[in-house]
Amino acid sequence: MTIAGSTEKELDLKEELLKLVEQHGTPLCILDHDKIRENYRTFKKHLPRVQCYYAVKANSTQQIIETLFKEGSSFDVASYNEFMQVYQYIRHFERKEKKYFVWDKIIFSNTIKDRHTLSKIRQYKPLVTYDNSAEVKKLKDYCDTAGLVLRVKVPDTGSQVEMSTKFGVEPGEAAALIDQAFEMGLKVEGISFHVGSQCTNFDNYTQALAITSEIFDDARKKGYGLNLLDIGGGFPVPYDTHVPHFEKLAGLLNSEFKRLFPDDIEILAEPGRFIVATAATLVSEIIGKARRDGKVFYHINDGVYQTFSGVVYDHWLPNFSALKHGETEICAVVGPTCDSFDKISLSVELPGNLEVGDYLLTENIGAYSTASSTKFNGFDGAKIIHRNLLAPNL
Repeated sequence: MTIAGSTEKELDLKEELLKLVEQHGTPLCILDHDKIRENYRTFKKHLPRVQCYYAVKANSTQQIIETLFKEGSSFDVASYNEFMQVYQYIRHFERKEKKYFVWDKIIFSNTIKDRHTLSKIRQYKPLVTYDNSAEVKKLKDYCDTAGLVLRVKVPDTGSQVEMSTKFGVEPGEAAALIDQAFEMGLKVEGISFHVGSQCTNFDNYTQALAITSEIFDDARKKGYGLNLLDIGGGFPVPYDTHVPHFEKLAGLLNSEFKRLFPDDIEILAEPGRFIVATAATLVSEIIGKARRDGKVFYHINDGVYQTFSGVVYDHWLPNFSALKHGETEICAVVGPTCDSFDKISLSVELPGNLEVGDYLLTENIGAYSTASSTKFNGFDGAKIIHRNLLAPNL
């Protein structure tokens, strides 16, 4: 979207954004909960067999968790703190109902968990992932009530963020880890994998499903009652027109599920980016302007240490548009800190006539942005405001 354009819709949006800026200041992150609901329902519609566990790490803003809780979502958590963000909504449940919710709707998908966390969650008989022998021993000692899900290393070629170098057991070693867990009196519920974040190479999914189906078959032949498949995340967000459509991936997955896995196997997934990326828009303010080596540098009041942290940690390519017209040229947009590393982009097409006090707009900034923001140099991250927080009456 070019907000400085001429359509009536764009002008209305520009007016709305300027009113919000006048009220709240900048940098300002506008989070649309109707879009979160839409993305969640799209996921459920096209993957009806899959239970959706929102990956809290993508954006842990509490209101997002509340919105998805009300939608009926399950949750993927990586720490005790993330677990407690979900737990507060079931605190009032009866003890039996509370334990069932944790068992059925929360997965600790971080394959390495500290002993103290395991001790605290033991009472809930949680679902947890693992990928190594030391973790099996730790689970036996501190959380022997858990249901285990073995994470397997799978191809992640072409994904925006790869996972295979840090997580997952080699497929050829999977059987031994399943055997070890059962021999120690633990229960392995199933197999998980992750093809890498923002996966646009759908072959990763087909290869991963083929790998895990073989492990399932071998385990069941041994008499192990594995009944769960966790296909992780990676579902592509339409950051640009080159990203293949999610609906195409969903059709492929549904076909492979039917071909490779019996109906009694429960399938779950951990979408994070897919749910929240397109739900947020950022308005930043130009606080400085200089021409360096012939190129215009716009200094804004947000940067890679704050809301644009995804440029560093998520390999994200930021987008900018201006709120006023002008002849465009290739410009640089940099952050407010005194660190020269704080360069958001050195190649952005923007009007060259923007001045201090003008605003820039960045779309699709809901994932891995505010979640990894810091206060480096004493700069606060963007203020978050919520649109459509209450669901409309249906």
